Order: sequence, then C-alpha cells, then structure tokens
Amino acid sequence: MKKSKSLLLMIALVLVIGTVLAGCGGNNAANSGNNASPTNAPATDNAGNTNTGTDGEEKLAADQTLKINLSSEPPTFDPQQAQDSTSNAILKLMYEGLTRQNAETGQAEEGMAESWEISPDGLVYTFKIRDAQWSNGDPVTANDFAFAWQRVLDPNAEQAAPYAYQLYYIKGAEDFNTGKITDFSQVGVKVIDDKTLEVTLANPTPYFLGLLSFYTYYPVHSSAADNAKWATTVETQITNGPFTLTEWTTGQSLAVTKNPNYYAADQIKAQAINFSIVNSGATELLSYKNGELDRAGGPIGEIPTEQLPIVEKELPNEFVRKGIASVYYYQFNVTEKPFTNAKIRKALAMAIERQPIIDNITLGGQIPAFGFVPPGIQSNGEEFRTSVDDSQYFGENVEEAKTLLAEGLAEEGLDKLSFTLSYNTSEGHQKIAVAVADMWKKALGVEVKLENKEWGVFLEDKTNLNYQVARAGWSADYNDPMTYLDMWVTGGGNNDTGYSNPAYDKLIQEAKTSSDNAVRQEKFAAAEKLIMDDMIVIPIYYYTNNSLNKEYLKGVTLDFSGAIDLSRAYLLEH
Repeated sequence: MKKSKSLLLMIALVLVIGTVLAGCGGNNAANSGNNASPTNAPATDNAGNTNTGTDGEEKLAADQTLKINLSSEPPTFDPQQAQDSTSNAILKLMYEGLTRQNAETGQAEEGMAESWEISPDGLVYTFKIRDAQWSNGDPVTANDFAFAWQRVLDPNAEQAAPYAYQLYYIKGAEDFNTGKITDFSQVGVKVIDDKTLEVTLANPTPYFLGLLSFYTYYPVHSSAADNAKWATTVETQITNGPFTLTEWTTGQSLAVTKNPNYYAADQIKAQAINFSIVNSGATELLSYKNGELDRAGGPIGEIPTEQLPIVEKELPNEFVRKGIASVYYYQFNVTEKPFTNAKIRKALAMAIERQPIIDNITLGGQIPAFGFVPPGIQSNGEEFRTSVDDSQYFGENVEEAKTLLAEGLAEEGLDKLSFTLSYNTSEGHQKIAVAVADMWKKALGVEVKLENKEWGVFLEDKTNLNYQVARAGWSADYNDPMTYLDMWVTGGGNNDTGYSNPAYDKLIQEAKTSSDNAVRQEKFAAAEKLIMDDMIVIPIYYYTNNSLNKEYLKGVTLDFSGAIDLSRAYLLEH
C-alpha cells in the first residue's frame, strides 16, 4: 500500500473504530461498557491477553458452538440503521467493511479491501476489493459499497440512517444527504470497476481507514434494493462476514453459523454462536455458573452490580475488569419546557452525588464524570482528559443547585418541578434511576416518575424526542474526541436532545476541516465547554467493563472503546 510518510504518522496517532453501545448508544447494563486504554493499545482477549491465536499446546474442543447471552435483542440487522452496541456485536459477525480492526494492534487492516493507495494530499483513497463472496456465492464488488453508502445518504429514505453524518467526511456526502445536490455521481464515491473503488474526501481525515470498519460503512447486497424488509427475516439476509444469521426467534434467541464463503474462513474456529436473549442479570449469572453460558457480562450482557465484588472473589481466574472509553449520562429533551431552561438542567446535574452511586450501586470501579469525552480518547498527542480537566465545568453543590433551580423555575413561571425519567430495561439502570431520583427529591424537592422501556422502543422514543429526561451512554466509534462531540451538531443523526447552537456547529466544523492537531484540540475543548455550560447532558460516570469468561473460551476481544468482537472466538477442550 502506498502512503505518504506524513499520513502514516497521523494514522499512527489514532486508534481505529471499535463499536458501542457500541460509539454507539449503549443498551448495556450500568456496570458494563457502552464502551480506557492508551492510544494504540492493543485490544485484549477475554483474559486480558493480547495473543488470541492458538499455540501448539492448545487442544480445541470437538464442539465449537459458543453460548452467549444478550441482555436485549438487536433493534436491527441492517448495518445502515444500527446505532447501538448490541447490533454492533452481531453485525460484526455477519459483515465486514473495507477494513477491519486488528485484534492485537487495534489498528485498521485489510478487510474486503486487499490493498489501497492514498494520494499525497490525503484526499483520494483507491481501494482494491479482494476476491470475496457473499454468503449466497455472489462476488463482493465495489458496487456493493457504493450501493450501501447511497442508502445511508438517501435523503428520501423511509427511515433516515442515524449515522449518515459519519459519511460526511466524503466529498459531497453531506450535500447529497441534505438535498443540496441530487445526483449521487457528484458524491466522492466512484466505482472504477468491479474490484476498484475510489473515495474522495472533503478534507484529510487521519482516522478514515478506521471509520471504514464501522458498521455504517459495511456493504449491503444489491437484493436489498427490491425488498424493504430484507433485514427482518433470516432467509433474506445475505452477508459477507464470518457468520450468517441462521436462527432468530424474536425476543428469545438467535444463532449465527460459520459462513463457508468467507474469504478467511480458515481463521474462524467457531462453527456456531447461540445467543439467548434474557434481560435479567441474575438469570444470566446463574446460567453462567451452571455451565449454560461461556461468557457473561458487558458489553452485551449483564452481571448484577451487587454480585460483582462476590464473583470477583469467587471466580478470580474468570473475572475481567477493563477500563473503556465510554460515558454514562442522562440527557434532556431541550425542546420541551421546562428543560428549555439551562439553569434547571444545571441544577439537576449539580445535585447528583456520583461516588456513592459507584460505591454502592455500580460497584465496578467506574470514574465520576463531569465532562462528555471519557479518559482513553486521544487528542494532540495525549489523552484529551489529561489536558482538558473536566472539573472546570461544574461540581456537585447542592446549595448552588437550589439557587439555580429556584431561578430557573421563576423564569418559567413554576413553583415546583416534576418530570419523567426514562431508562431501558436493565436492573442496573433501574437502580441508578431510583438513587438519582431520591437524590433529586431530598436535595431539591423534585418529584420524579420512573419509566422503564424495552430497548427498541426506548431508542425510537429518544429519536422522536418522546421523553423528558432519559438515561444514555456513548462509546467511541474511533479514537478521537470528534466521535463524542460531533453528535450534538444541529440536526445530527444521533442528536436526540433537540439541541441546536450555531456557535457549537461552527466549532465542530472548524475541527473537522483542520489538519492542525493543536487547533483541533482548541476547538474540541471549546465545544465540550459549550455543551457543559448549556448542560444538555448530565455526565455521571466513565465506564469500566466487567465480565466473566470461562477459562476455555479464547479469542474474544474488547477494544479500547469496549466494543466486543466474537468472530475469532473458540473453545478449548474442557
């Protein structure tokens, strides 16, 4: 691959995509990750080791069927509609982009693209598509990527792609998505021939190769053009990844089976992965202890928070805790009164005591959060949180919170505050919500109604601004503050707060178009300060991921963001 020296240096500074809750909104439990590890730190396997391959002493189990639980059902099997960590985990088994993330180095490596060249100015990428097949035997071509990306950007799509803005790095993509241009040939995606795809960017983007391993950039088989419901049945899903979806009983279970047409099928040791779908952490833990599951816990399952200290002592060789670059927070619908008032929003943020939540509820070694970008995210040569201290934004102060609330209520013509706090089904989320509601009542006299919603409904209601205050989590899609901060631009696909601030939009655009890391750092810091001053979200803690893994389960990897990859997992004799 031909790359300029300067581009190689830039790329080396940035870790590639993970998936979260995958950047992604997370549905996972409070003790596990939506998705911190240093830049360029390798992803680790389930035991914290970087070596995920077999050695000469290992003996594989005869039955290579893995058993895993999902605490919620994937809301979609359509890569262009996904926006959460559960969908990410399953889609990563079923699809592969132009690049994929190397489990040992954490960097982008060849996926469906066997090679690429980058122009000296960093704007034009020319990809050579390897000889690969879809699960039905059709060849994977450059057209499959162009087709999929046009689906993402289609302004007339029946359901808008929530991550369409992740393609705005491509020249003309934003204009096409917003209807300013109507001819897709004007977008910087050109099919040279079946095996050659040329992509022209709007600005040099040092982490673009990493972005290409993210699910929004996955190819989709052309048969989807004639079947709007292709992703809703097992029979109509044609995939190009290591596994195919072979069973799916809504709300109960799903299974994937090894895809013999996958170009690297010889690297895939598991023959099948059977997923139960149970949203009870207690049931998941019991099933694990009874040998019915090979793994339990985050980011796609749940261990009851009160059990974490117990299982850590009982099963020290199976318990794994990993710091991950993800943030747990509450968010406001800022279009609905009285949450149009920043003083009321800030009062609620200042009245939460974070360390007691960690010490008494989550029990997972999380870190109190006062900013939105978590530790582990790199910027300008070091961790963003190291150079931009989140304590500058606000602190826990009940007396100041009381003053702000009184002023905000007076401005809104109210004498008291009552509202509904929504969260998705999870024992952990429920416990945190109960504790926070109690803090608000005792400190501020606020009455809070708690509302539990199934994951898919919860996501849809947030997208439609059908809530007042809601639980949320965000994990990195790539290792750069942009993956956290560009979501709050006006009209952003994942901006489900209704927030709109031209000054904020300008800062993000300036950061996107600058190749000067010092300038980008300055813009990021100013942008985060704006959303913290406006308090559109209440950061609560930075995540850790806690899980239990049988000692005979190997090859499971978690990247810096906490995104899980089961595609190279396998079982030893036991």
